[in-house]
Amino acid sequence: MVKEKIIEMLAEATDTEASELTMGTKFSDLGIDSLDMTEMCMELEDEFGIEFTPSPEIDTVGKLVEAVEKLTNED
Repeated sequence: MVKEKIIEMLAEATDTEASELTMGTKFSDLGIDSLDMTEMCMELEDEFGIEFTPSPEIDTVGKLVEAVEKLTNED
């Protein structure tokens, strides 16, 4: 569920087909900058009821999915 929702959110935000996004897709390849990432984090917090801080290490779809899954499993 987390992966699918994140891919859906990224596809909508970047006007990209969800089927084109993979776990290895880099945010820089999608044109996502730090401001976009901050906005995405706020949406993720609302969607999943978590507190999420963006990090430069989280630079791909897969790393974002992993980070959110860890936070949602802690509850």
